Parts: sequence; C-alpha cells; structure tokens
Amino acid sequence: MIEFIKRLKLSYQVYNFFKKKDLQHNEKLYKKYGLNKKYYSSISSKDFEGLSNGNIEPNIERLKADPAFQQFSQASQQSLKQFNELGYAVIKDHFSVAQVDAVNNAIDELIESQQVKFRYNNKKIMFAIHKSEVVRKMAYDVPLQKMLHHLVDGEAVLFQSINFVHEGSEQKTHSDTLHMTTYPLGGLIGVWIALEDIEEDNGPVHYYPGSHKLPYFLNSAFDNEGSSLMLGEKKYADYEAMIESKLNNYSLEKKLFTAKKGDILIWHANLLHGGEAHLNKLKTRKSMVLHFFERDSICYHEVTQRPAIMKY
Repeated sequence: MIEFIKRLKLSYQVYNFFKKKDLQHNEKLYKKYGLNKKYYSSISSKDFEGLSNGNIEPNIERLKADPAFQQFSQASQQSLKQFNELGYAVIKDHFSVAQVDAVNNAIDELIESQQVKFRYNNKKIMFAIHKSEVVRKMAYDVPLQKMLHHLVDGEAVLFQSINFVHEGSEQKTHSDTLHMTTYPLGGLIGVWIALEDIEEDNGPVHYYPGSHKLPYFLNSAFDNEGSSLMLGEKKYADYEAMIESKLNNYSLEKKLFTAKKGDILIWHANLLHGGEAHLNKLKTRKSMVLHFFERDSICYHEVTQRPAIMKY
C-alpha cells in the first residue's frame, strides 16, 4: 500500500498544493512555454514533447569577457574555457583554509545542536544553507556565481546544498538530469567543493569527460514514464543498470577528482558522474555539493514528476 501511494501522482499534487509560495513562479514559465499546468501539477519530460526551444548552452565568450574571469588562475581559466567541450571545469585553491574550516565548524555546530540530521543512508546533510550564514556565504561566493551565470547562459539560482562529513555518496554513475531537470534542457549546474583533501581512498568523485554530449537519459530511456495517474514502477537500480549498459556502448574515459582543500569541480547537467567507494574508514570525507538552476527554466524532478520547490 505504501508503494502504491508513493507512485500515485495525486499524493504529490496534494503536497504541492500547500507549497504555493515556493511553486507559483512556475505558472509564468508554464504560460511562456505554452503548457496548460497549475503550480501543483505533475510535470515530466513527456509534457515537453513536440516543443522545440533547444537546449541551454554555456556562453563561453561572455564568460571570458567578464572581469571576474581574471580573478581565477590561468589553469582554472583554461579549464572554464573548455567547459563546453568537456562538460566540467576544475577551479584549484579557490577557497582558503580559513574559509573551509569555518564551514566545517559551522556544520559541526549544526549537527551538535541537532538543527540538521543525516539523511539518505545517513550520508547527506540537506539544505545547510538555510541554517548557517557561514555555509550560505560560501555557496553564494560572488566570483564563482558570476562564472555559473555564463555556464547556464542566464542567471544561476541556488537550489540546494548537500554536505558530506563521514562518507561520500558512493553513488553509481548517473546524470543529475534524472533527479533535477530543466526545460529547456541544460539549465542545471553542479558544484562540488572539497572541504578537506580528498584522495583515492576516501571516496573521490568520478566523472566521464564529454559524456554531457550524450542524449539525456530520462524516464523514457528505461520505460519509466508511468501513466496520467501513476509514476513509473521501475526502481532506481533499473536506471543505474541502464546507465551502465549505455557506458559500455561508448568509448569514454573515467576520471577521478582527487582534490585539495578548497578545490572546486563544476559539472554540466548531463555529465555522467558518481562517487567512488570510501575505502579508508579512518578518514572523513568532508565536502559540499551545490546545485544551481537557470532562473528562466522550468525546474522539476523527472524521476518523481514533480516541480522543484524553490526557496529564492
């Protein structure tokens, strides 16, 4: 019975009905793109079939012309310039040791005071940005956010933060697009910040350069669109298996992001990535993930077919 209720779209619509403040911005966007939707309606990629607004592409020329671009090292600038080609960028030494330590201390205080709790297999702390000014300040770093605006060719708006302390995600290869999706496609960007040194034995991020140019593998890619009343009945493991089979069809190089404290990895919405196993349990794995949406995109969750709740 519980699984049936979880698949029932009406369950999400009732929940959404009471979130008008955080969802009503979508009504203007639905009208813009010609959708007959209420703010609480279910939504998925199927609703955009037949529309042809193209995908969002990084505006590299505008990025290079921004004075904030000059604040980054030559190596970081070169990496940002290759974002469109590779689907990721590495920013070295962006945050100081003092800045990172302040965030780690803030997270410790939030845990101790029980203002946050670990979720999703006791690995993730969600939305610490809403609980700590210190954490929020790092998330809204001005030079970084200016670069993100250009990478989504619009205004990059912070959607969520995820903090890891003892373990990383250890998540199998995936694209963020199944979880957090936009229309037009490509309006999401991920930012991963090393809050301590991350080496091969404490769960580095892995990624596949160039994989963002593959098709967007959404619900239809693994027969999980469901019906007008019900979500699809496939499990997330079915999605992971589908991605693994797709990887076998392409010649893609897997890379690990071993990082120093304060380093940043930025990735495109469709870049295939995941988390390596945390082999050395004597080590922590402190990091923070931020996801940004392009403000004028319709933002939703493909896998659960619900609009994204945005707290601007």
